[in-house]
Amino acid sequence: MNKIYNPNSEDWKTILMRPTQTVADIEDTVNGIFKEVQEGGDAVINNYTQKFDGVTLTCNVVALEEINSAVATVSEDLKKAIQLAKANIEIFHKAQKTTKVEVETATGVQCWQEKRPIQKVGLYIPGGTAPLFSTILMLAIPANIAGCEEIILCTPPDKEGNVHPAILYTANLCGVTKIFKVGGIQAIAGMTFGTETIPQVYKIFGPGNQYVTVAKQIATKHGVAIDMPAGPSELLVMADDSANAAFVASDLLSQAEHGIDSQVILVSTSKEFILKVEIEITKQINDLPRKNIAEKAIANSKLIFVEKDQTAIDLINEYGPEHYILCVTNEDLFINQIKNAGSVFIGNYTPESAGDYASGTNHTLPTNGYAKQYSGVNLDSFLKSMTFQKIAPKGIQEIGKAIELMAEAEGLQAHKNAVSLRLKSLE
Repeated sequence: MNKIYNPNSEDWKTILMRPTQTVADIEDTVNGIFKEVQEGGDAVINNYTQKFDGVTLTCNVVALEEINSAVATVSEDLKKAIQLAKANIEIFHKAQKTTKVEVETATGVQCWQEKRPIQKVGLYIPGGTAPLFSTILMLAIPANIAGCEEIILCTPPDKEGNVHPAILYTANLCGVTKIFKVGGIQAIAGMTFGTETIPQVYKIFGPGNQYVTVAKQIATKHGVAIDMPAGPSELLVMADDSANAAFVASDLLSQAEHGIDSQVILVSTSKEFILKVEIEITKQINDLPRKNIAEKAIANSKLIFVEKDQTAIDLINEYGPEHYILCVTNEDLFINQIKNAGSVFIGNYTPESAGDYASGTNHTLPTNGYAKQYSGVNLDSFLKSMTFQKIAPKGIQEIGKAIELMAEAEGLQAHKNAVSLRLKSLE
């Protein structure tokens, strides 16, 4: 890992740069596939499945028989673990429900806000080097709590044309309505435009590689909303000598094993602690089945020493990490000054893995610095806020003159007339 000591603030942007391509680098590829899918539908999608996933499918819809087989295949222990995680995620997301907001803004002017579910949502679940069935829990559970009518799921098949049993089991458990064996850019395009088999959706959720991330951004140009620009995973740990070096190393490696374009960063006010963590990483990485992936991600990562807590706080807010682990003596100082982070994990016994799976919070989070503007997925991600108003005769008399004056000042006579006619009828 790259060790950096007391970097100047003017160098932070360069030091903290993510190991990702820009949108422009791969936008042409995405636009080309989008155009083909829009014009050719399932046939084009199947061609790309053969090209990228190495399998020729006669049908990309997962059949009920496949789901039943998967349910029988998944071990009872894993089923219980998934069910425990499901219960905790449901508790946390049900607690996010809000009641109708209703107020009389002026005499006779009643205004209120209610939330309605997005009718059709699409979930993208990566299934390449790691079948992320946990992401189904994070997306399908709040979608169901919100009341979404149609929840479709796209995930790439393996070279035998199958979907991982845990993905199918979890999707079935969480109320996904249709599952498709489609991955990558073509999956996002299919959900954006709709095909002979894949329904068009109103909003797309889920993480993916850089190509999927750009595809989701391009989808917004075609009238489809997305959860956020969620790309390669990242983690920043802030730790001092009160932290456990072995724990911190394991957390850094847990993100590094996601993919070669993942990034992990340790910020510390202790040079000795940084060296301890580096030794632990060297020891622990050798036991990982995904060692080759983790090693490449670690090569893009940083160990940063700063002398003062406030410098660390400012640097972390500049980075805006997706996951932020905090293991310091003065944790209140850091907690109170967090401005930009997707999800925060506090203390030696709060691994980021807990949020990934079973604590109850959502793990679909903004990456690549988007934590400065975006929230992670939550119940409101699957809802729309709608406003209502009802004005009594007394109400239009109360605010009508102000509306007339403002409309006239903007040169919108028809707007004024809509009020004037009503006021005259009440004379």
